[in-house]
Formats: sequence, structure tokens, C-alpha cells
Amino acid sequence: MAGASRGIGLAIAKGLAGAGAEVLLAARSLDALKKEAAAIGGKPVELDITDSESIRNAVDTAGEIDILVNVAGTNVRKAFESYTQEEYHRILATNLHGIVQLTQLIGGAIKKRGRGGKIISIGSLTSLRAFPFVSIYAITKGGLGQLTMALAAEWGRDNIQVNCIAPGFIVTDLNREMWQRPEMKQWLAGSQANPRLGTPEDIAHVAVFLAGRGADYITGQIIAVDGGYTTTAVWPYQP
Repeated sequence: MAGASRGIGLAIAKGLAGAGAEVLLAARSLDALKKEAAAIGGKPVELDITDSESIRNAVDTAGEIDILVNVAGTNVRKAFESYTQEEYHRILATNLHGIVQLTQLIGGAIKKRGRGGKIISIGSLTSLRAFPFVSIYAITKGGLGQLTMALAAEWGRDNIQVNCIAPGFIVTDLNREMWQRPEMKQWLAGSQANPRLGTPEDIAHVAVFLAGRGADYITGQIIAVDGGYTTTAVWPYQP
């Protein structure tokens, strides 16, 4: 579990542990991770997803893994022309490049063992739709969506299911301040079939399902968990 110290990652870790999985929680903040891992009977693993050596060390420490959940991510909201090179490289390193390397190492080992497995990545609505002021983030999450489909095609004969969850408007530390604004709440109420904001647990339930046997015939999917935002429209008309 890459990016398991808080938010969606921690909720998924708790969900998997509750379903009986032996969970490895990986993140940079090892001290915080130890506490959370102990609470669910999991194992903490130090991982800086932006550092190649840290990724290799974490994989070596973890041992055999049958289910990989890629959650690590960051974001900066601003006009496209205002992004600095440092911001660009940091977002890509965190959200895409490190996850690619981690998936290569763990997915390759799953393939070699020949017992099958699961790869689950946490994308975004920007894996499916465009929004302003998150262009660099969208590059990474769009890339995760395409990687999901490509690996599903490549590893399907190895009984490895590869799927991506596209969370809707889930309140986490990345966006909590934004959703305090009254105009954002009003916009959501007029735009989404289910007008409430989502929680990390809404994503965790789907991740646990995709990690289990019930999802053995589901692969290459980008599954929106978004209160209907990407598939429905609402209007004020009442018959």
C-alpha cells in the first residue's frame, strides 16, 4: 500500500485489514505509520515514492506481495502558465514516475511467481474529465488511467487484474480548504446527482472489492466513485 499514512490510503489499509488481508503500509512518515500499522495489525514500510533507491529498498523489505495499491499523490492548483519546473517535476515524480517503478518491480514479481494478483491504482476524475487549474495533476492521473488499461492487456494472461479507481470529490488533506468555501458546496449541490461530498471510506469499499476474488473477471477498468458526477446531470425542474 503506497501512500498509506492518511486519507484514502489509510482508509483502504483499514478496509483490507478488516477483510483479512496482511497489510503493508508504506509512506515517508514512518513514525506516524508505525502507530497506524499497529492499530490494524499491519507492517510499516518506509517509502519515498519520489526516490528510486527508496522504492527498491521498500520492495526488498516487503517480501512477496500479491496485491499492490498505489495511492501516493500530491497536487498544486494554479494556472498552467504559472507552474514552476520544480512543481512540475515534483508532481510527476510523486503521482506517476515513482508509481510506475513500484508497479514494474511488484507487478513483475507477481507475474514471475505465476499465482496471479491485483494492481489497484487511485486515479482521479481527471483520469476521465478535464478541470481547470489542475493541468499537471491531470497529466499524471490520465497517465495512470492509460497505464491501467495497458497493463490489463499485457498481464491478463498472467491472471493479474489491473484496475483504477477514479475518486470524485472526496474530502482529504489535499482539498479540505477548498471545500470549506460556500460557493463550492453550492456548485456541488447543483452539479451532482448525490450532492454530498465523498469520504475516504467510500473509496476503500471499492478497493477492497477489487482486491478480492469477486473482482477476478474485472480488469482494465477506470471506475468512477463520484456520486454520479461523470455520468449524470441535474437541473432545477420538478414535474
